[in-house]
Order: sequence, then C-alpha cells, then structure tokens
Amino acid sequence: MKIRRSQERGHAELGWLEAFHSFSFSNYYDPEWTGYRSLKVINEDRILPGKGFGTHPHRDMEIITYILSGALEHKDSMGNGRVIQAGELQYMAAGSGVQHSEFNPSPDDPTHLLQIWIQPDRMGAKPDYAERSLKEAPTGQFTLLTSKTGQNGSIAINQDANLWLAKLDPGQSVNHSLAVGRHAWIQLAEGEVSLNGEILRAGDAAAISEESELMLTAVQRSQILLFDLN
Repeated sequence: MKIRRSQERGHAELGWLEAFHSFSFSNYYDPEWTGYRSLKVINEDRILPGKGFGTHPHRDMEIITYILSGALEHKDSMGNGRVIQAGELQYMAAGSGVQHSEFNPSPDDPTHLLQIWIQPDRMGAKPDYAERSLKEAPTGQFTLLTSKTGQNGSIAINQDANLWLAKLDPGQSVNHSLAVGRHAWIQLAEGEVSLNGEILRAGDAAAISEESELMLTAVQRSQILLFDLN
C-alpha cells in the first residue's frame, strides 16, 4: 500500500478555479505520480459561481465526473445538455472525439467535484454519454458505478475498471476483496476512514497491490471511491 496524502497533491489556483491533482496534469508534473494502471487523472476541483470551462475537445479518454456539492452545467457536441447536481455521476466516452463545456450555473454557490480520466482499452471508440444519481445510494455498502460489462446496473465503460462508491456513517465498515492480479486505488472524497489500520482523511488516497482484503471503517461520515483495476 502506498499512501498519496492530500497535501502532497499538485495544486493550481486560477482565481475562479482551485484544483488539486492526484496525478501529473497540465502544468503539474511528478514522475512518481503519472497515473495508476489505467487511471490517469483524479482532479478535485472547486469552481466559483458563474465560472467554468469553455468548449474544449477530448479524445480517447473515459471521463467520469462526480459532484460532491453544488452543480455543473454540461453541454457537448453529441447534443447532451443538463445540469448535474450534487450526488450525481456523469460519464462521457470521448472516443474518436468530442467537445464539451462545463460551467457552474449558480450565481451564489461554488461547485465541488471530482473529475476522473481512465485510459480506454481501445482507441477511436464511438463517443458515448451516461448519467446516474447516487443521492439515494445506501450507506454501509459498496455500490458499483462503472464496469466493463455494465453489470449490476453499472455504467458500461471502455475499460476493465470497476468503480465502487461507499457512503459510510461513523462506525460503519465495508470490505472489498481483490482478485489475484487486480489492483486498487482508493480515493477518500469526504470524511475520515481507517483502511487496513491506516488513517485516510478527505483528499487522501491509497494505491494497493498484492492485497487480498481491504477493510474500511469510518471515523467520520465519509464517501469513498474504490477503483478495482486490471
């Protein structure tokens, strides 16, 4: 297990945007943290009211956005356009090429989100889009958000990357078993947890290989993203 502490991440302050980069991104480069397996980007962004990213292109990347608080207005060249609210997940396969914009539509409240990029298992795929609400996701258990096959109601993506969400109240625990040859990245979105005896706080992460069982216990109310990767 290798811990990636929140305060060690890359940091960008653009006035309208504050961003923390778990991996090398844009002007931030750390040769020790250029990604993990197929996971290439985890950015924690805070966007001021009325601000955002103008129309820009993406290609050959699986892009997942999870809104922690506030809202994000999305428009893309596939014809999709909607305001994504706190507790909702958005997926966009950039594939052969797509353009989109992302803005905080609120005049008063900032937006807090995690944006995740996963390298696809094939280039030039047809662009795709999906959404899922996790506002009513049960506490005390893992909910599967993405998978290669779309199993158990998850969003099918172009990579063998199972993304799980766990919402935990203080004292609640969840376990996850890693199959032989699989790897995990745990990103603590909110709260404080114990992971196999190691304390993680909001923004912290852990890269895990050659472990068969992962046990997480909440110290505070928490949200955990767990990536089970090939």
